[in-house]
Amino acid sequence: MISQIHYTVSFKEPQAHYAEIELQIVNFTEEFITLKMPTWTPGSYLIREYARHVESLTAYSDGKIVEHEKIDKNTWRVKNEKEGITIKYAIYGFETSVRTNFIDSDHAFLSSAATFMYIDNYIDHPITIEVKLPSQWSKISTGLQAVPNKENCFYAANFDILFDSPLEIGNQDIWHFEAAGIQHEFAMVGGGSYNKKRLTEDITKIIEVETKIWGENPNDRYVFITHNYHNGYGGLEHLNSTVLAASRNAYKIPAAYKNFLSLVAHEYFHLWNVKRLRPYALGPFNYDEENYTEGLWIMEGFTSYYDNLIVRRAGLYSVEEYLSALANEFNLVYNRAGHKIQSAALASFDTWIKQYRPDENSPNTSISYYNKGAMLAVALDLKIISDTDGKLRLDDVLKAAYQLFYKENERGFEEHEFKKLAEEITQVDLSEIFDAAHTTNELDYNSYFNRVGYSFINTSKDSNERSLGLKTHIVDGRILIKTTERNSAAWDAGLNVNDEIIAINNNRLDTASKDLDFILETSEIDEILDILIARDGLIRTVHTPVRKSSKETWVIRKNTDASPRQKELGEIWLSE
Repeated sequence: MISQIHYTVSFKEPQAHYAEIELQIVNFTEEFITLKMPTWTPGSYLIREYARHVESLTAYSDGKIVEHEKIDKNTWRVKNEKEGITIKYAIYGFETSVRTNFIDSDHAFLSSAATFMYIDNYIDHPITIEVKLPSQWSKISTGLQAVPNKENCFYAANFDILFDSPLEIGNQDIWHFEAAGIQHEFAMVGGGSYNKKRLTEDITKIIEVETKIWGENPNDRYVFITHNYHNGYGGLEHLNSTVLAASRNAYKIPAAYKNFLSLVAHEYFHLWNVKRLRPYALGPFNYDEENYTEGLWIMEGFTSYYDNLIVRRAGLYSVEEYLSALANEFNLVYNRAGHKIQSAALASFDTWIKQYRPDENSPNTSISYYNKGAMLAVALDLKIISDTDGKLRLDDVLKAAYQLFYKENERGFEEHEFKKLAEEITQVDLSEIFDAAHTTNELDYNSYFNRVGYSFINTSKDSNERSLGLKTHIVDGRILIKTTERNSAAWDAGLNVNDEIIAINNNRLDTASKDLDFILETSEIDEILDILIARDGLIRTVHTPVRKSSKETWVIRKNTDASPRQKELGEIWLSE
């Protein structure tokens, strides 16, 4: 007899943020069934302890309660019965993000890893899911395969596919279009100022540019789920879908609209880079604990390089807009003191404890592998373009890696294998750049931009801007220190996060004005300021010198004296 795993999802109290899950397990021979709730979701590298939202788990067989117990934080042990068993539990979801459940009277977004338990040792077992819609809802958007002739019923070949397939349930605005020969569904939640026709046309261009890079589109269907908020931004990739967060009224703002297109390009690029071409650690997964890799600077960093570049290639960014977006990657890294502490590879490895758990000292100790990886990616691209006289570029390396590791060998890769393949394909020594991913030593990026007729310039080098090296915010009418920069005047003087700044040089600060900015602008370098603060209710004065600001502003500019060859290579780099 064929064993079966079937879920039924219903919503008795969506207004209270609950979904009810019923799991039917039939024709398993084990004396006990071990159920586990994932602790994290692929693509978001943080232990989120989804089991904390499980309530009232009960096991039945033939209408009677059977023996069951919780044996650790995310594991339940259930006595099996020949008639099969039914598990019932409730899931609470009220967190607005692309990686967690959100349920209310308007709709339900279910992150599958946060919703469905799996049977231990049966991760490869097929699953069916039936969704019972409340009367006020009528639509379901998901990348899961629909079961023929069964309304609101879906199929996953295994739990890995299930956990990579979120569900949007409600009354979302849905439309369909074809791009690169693939059917696409767009589901908009929460309203917004979007123009369907323009959005469809622009995203179609992005999809076709990306498919051309990789040589094929691996799906026959893809789903975009976008949650529109008053103020939101973010995304999470899945095997044949993505979940995006956007600001509902920003679609008519040109810069914000193009940022959204860049987000679309980023998450869609992950169809290949991460979901298929990937380091060993990124699949198949252990859902109980961290899955470590130093390779996120390649997976997320390269994707962060390509997202804006793809918008440029699609003709949706001007050259100037693209160069500004690229320079921003550098500015985000160089204006964090942590770039002298943490390498791109270490940032990748430590993502589980740092990337998604920032605190007031994070800028001093860490960087983002997204930004730093993009910096390394552009260096690779420019070196390959210049050293092959424009015949090859990073695109060719990615396509070859996709073919070799994913298509032919059906496995992940080690970084040294990726580097070896890149050098074999291009016949270019890329050691300097790959080595830089593992140190805090900075490359001479200007030398790479010069190869294609551009310069990488620090425009703040001669600036006389003054700074204490702190940021403030106003809380309950008080000016509090939010961050202090490593090795700044504030850092050396011992000013702390959460100190309240009351007065400077016997002048009380007004929360409604920019007194602190004015004082800095009118002070001399090395002048000592007497800063009156309150720390944990105690008043004290801290003597702090004014220093030159360490803030850097980098730009990428076209060289007026570029050689014909450099100009030609630059056009290849930035061509549509």
